[in-house]
Amino acid sequence: MTDCWNTDTGEAVYRSRDAIKNLKIKVRIERVTSTSALTQHLQQQFLSRQDRGAIELETLSSQGDNEEELVVGWQEKFFSQYEMELFQNEAACQTPLDRQYHTEVKALNRGKGRRNRRIFTYTDHDRYTSCLPQHATDIFTTKSNPTFLAERMASVRHRRQERRTMDSSVPKSKIINWEPTEEFVRNRHVVNNVMQTMHIMGDLGASGRLGQKENECLLATIKTDGCGTVIVKPDFNKGKEPYRIVTEGERREVWHLTVENVSASMKPEDKVREQNMYKDLYIRHKEHLNSLVGQDFEMPPLGILRYMTNGEIVSAQGFEYDNLYIHFFMELPNNWSSRPFQSMSGVTQTCRTKTLGKENVAFFSYPFNFEAFYMTEKESDHSVPQWPVLYFKVLSLDSWQRYRTEGYGHLLFPAMPGKHTVTCHTWRPLQMGTVSALRRFFIGGSPELEDHSYVRIPGTFKGERLSRFGFCTETTGSVTFNLNCIQQARAFVDTAMLKKRRQRVFDQLGGFSQQGAVCTILEAFQRARKKMQEARKSLPQDLISSASQLQIESSA
Repeated sequence: MTDCWNTDTGEAVYRSRDAIKNLKIKVRIERVTSTSALTQHLQQQFLSRQDRGAIELETLSSQGDNEEELVVGWQEKFFSQYEMELFQNEAACQTPLDRQYHTEVKALNRGKGRRNRRIFTYTDHDRYTSCLPQHATDIFTTKSNPTFLAERMASVRHRRQERRTMDSSVPKSKIINWEPTEEFVRNRHVVNNVMQTMHIMGDLGASGRLGQKENECLLATIKTDGCGTVIVKPDFNKGKEPYRIVTEGERREVWHLTVENVSASMKPEDKVREQNMYKDLYIRHKEHLNSLVGQDFEMPPLGILRYMTNGEIVSAQGFEYDNLYIHFFMELPNNWSSRPFQSMSGVTQTCRTKTLGKENVAFFSYPFNFEAFYMTEKESDHSVPQWPVLYFKVLSLDSWQRYRTEGYGHLLFPAMPGKHTVTCHTWRPLQMGTVSALRRFFIGGSPELEDHSYVRIPGTFKGERLSRFGFCTETTGSVTFNLNCIQQARAFVDTAMLKKRRQRVFDQLGGFSQQGAVCTILEAFQRARKKMQEARKSLPQDLISSASQLQIESSA
């Protein structure tokens, strides 16, 4: 009799791409003689040894009744002694499943009988599966306190049969709770995955008292969600010590439980065949998706640049008041256009600040997207293109509905594609005097800009120099943006263009080809001239003077 046993009775989660029907589990139970029976057995052995002619007694019961081993497949039904007696009577069968069990029990009685004696199973559709007590695994010696999440999931993931009654009928009332209470919402607010369950049970009663419900105990539970997840409780022994089960009652018998995975391993040729099948399936699926999407990628017309930005207003910090929100809009320069349904402005949510180091930071994490098109008009235009601009204004709103302008700023969209993190500093107009400061503190409000483009260069400005002399401002905080920019044009995929990494967008759009060729020739001429001058300086002076004289004579 061993003195060690496995105390880790928690559940284990496995994931497999194989079909769940191929799962095979070997369950073995072995009774360890209880203390009272062991004492009685030793006394009988001692008395038998006094009489030399007497034969020493064997074990208290037959060896076959003390242990049992059974290989169970997924949803494979093994009847208990109680079910054998129950389903023999056709009058006790109420559902089609019960009548099917009645037919199987009659076939077992006519044949060689059942292979199992103490170990039996409850499948997913049995009437007793959903009625098992939640504390059925308390027969294990080691107990653990369930976590808060485990208690919630125990009631939510308890399969679809939790609404069934003993006669397997679905109640017609309260399937949908139209007036849920707060406690009901709090307890049920968990993702409900439909799980199929199978219980492996054991009848640990005495030899002559099999078939009594009070002697039934839960040995193992297997659950699956149909997506390759298999939950086994307790876990497979995997060569470790067996689990220990102590029955209730006066006898307090001790049993050892061993659970092993005996599923047949796949042969190498079957594994190769399955891999080829999956590969063929993936190829067919890819071809199906390609047929739905098409081979031609969506491209803008020739000479047009498509500019897409997926941005995020990350945070704002360094402002005077709390409860900040940001109002922003985009401005398109000349030769830029957008789709009719494109939203060019937006407002973030109101966000409270959080102390981070020495700064009060408001984390917005507000996403936005922007798409625009640039079209070149004249190839001879040498001006650098103007990129779209995002103007924003930071405001604060308190509990008295007093809002204040905290700062103005602008963001110039990057000219290079890729990921960019930009921090924009802000300022606000300042009105000198104590009255303005008191008004801002008590009733809110502050000087505002009529034209937000005045933060940068107003669109209506036509002069050469913009003067802001006499305009009082105050530096406030900063706003951080994350930008993921994409540029798309037909010229990007041209094989001739791919050989040369152009630096300017105009060249990549296919324009200014003549200008680019001329610039290339001039740059090569300048490099050659510079090399010739350096070589001339390195030559001796007398050789240079003689060469010049020969050149004069030849010209004469």
